[in-house]
Amino acid sequence: MTATHAFGELLKDWRARRRMSQLDLALDAEISQKHLSFIETGRSVPSRDMVIRLSEVLDMPLRERNRLLNAAGYAAMYLARSLDDPSLAAARAAIDQLLDAHDPYPALAIDPHWTLIAANQSLQNLLAVVADKTLLEPPINVLKLSLHPEGFAPFIANLGQWRTHILMRLRHQMQASGDGALSQLLADLEALPAPEDSGHGDFGDVYVPLKLRLPMGELSFFSTTTVFGAPFDVTLSEIAIEAFFPADAATQAILRGASA
Repeated sequence: MTATHAFGELLKDWRARRRMSQLDLALDAEISQKHLSFIETGRSVPSRDMVIRLSEVLDMPLRERNRLLNAAGYAAMYLARSLDDPSLAAARAAIDQLLDAHDPYPALAIDPHWTLIAANQSLQNLLAVVADKTLLEPPINVLKLSLHPEGFAPFIANLGQWRTHILMRLRHQMQASGDGALSQLLADLEALPAPEDSGHGDFGDVYVPLKLRLPMGELSFFSTTTVFGAPFDVTLSEIAIEAFFPADAATQAILRGASA
């Protein structure tokens, strides 16, 4: 009963995160609301298939699906292997291929806590301007690096706007993933000095740009995020590739010239 009760509390927490009523979840999972109520209160023990179905309907991250299975008394379903594991060799090669192919524009691979996994040569060249080299020692948190006054922050022309974008994105990630470690990261970022400008920028833009003032010139980027499709490994499901594209012809020319 204790394990079932813990499962019910965890299930209710995720249902609340997804802003779903008991009836909403029951309908989507194709069960009765009464049965779902019994599961959440511990009066009914869910089968393994039921736990999996509920986690899929709630679109829970793979790591959290394992946690839900454990809370119901079942073994974890998804493995969490290191990127060095031979079974993930093809995935690691794909990451390196994507990063290298994006040169001369910057690109990086990160884990769910924004720790740098890999970066292409273009990004490494840009980071050479960072004053505090200890910020470049592994493990590197790219959000702290970008907003730190001794890191990349002095070179971001629209720092207020970029900081607002980063913090909003991190809050959304916290809500979607349920990852408590992101709360500490958010607190650390909010404690860093904030610029005087409001950070709202020009709402006429079609995206939030990253504008840099570097010795090589003024650069402007927009970014895209790539994730693995249909992963069944926890580690693989949590990796994201951030690729930055030139937002204007001047940026494109400067980076292509620097590469040449």
